[in-house]
Amino acid sequence: MASKVEKSTPATGSPADLKEKKKERILDLSRYMDKLIRVKFTGGREAAGILKGYDPLLNIVLDNTVEYLRDSEDSFKLSEDTRQLGLVVCRGTAVVLICPADGMESIPNPFIQPE
Repeated sequence: MASKVEKSTPATGSPADLKEKKKERILDLSRYMDKLIRVKFTGGREAAGILKGYDPLLNIVLDNTVEYLRDSEDSFKLSEDTRQLGLVVCRGTAVVLICPADGMESIPNPFIQPE
């Protein structure tokens, strides 16, 4: 005995409903356009540059980009050495952290237990 399957309406609804329920973005990068930002990537690389563009997948375009190189003895520490990269397109899947360059300061790790 076959059961009757009802067709459901699409979850998106009508175009009028979409205008009312416009998605709010979690990360609004528009306020950082044409400002210096710092980006950390998977694998530990860090770069800073002027944000020129982005998309919903967090692919970002940076201009006047500077990469901060890691210390050759300790790969978890950044050295004072930098490398000029210029105009860069960063893949969003590799981005771990985005922060304004002027609003960042280093603090000691609160989770390290004193010996």
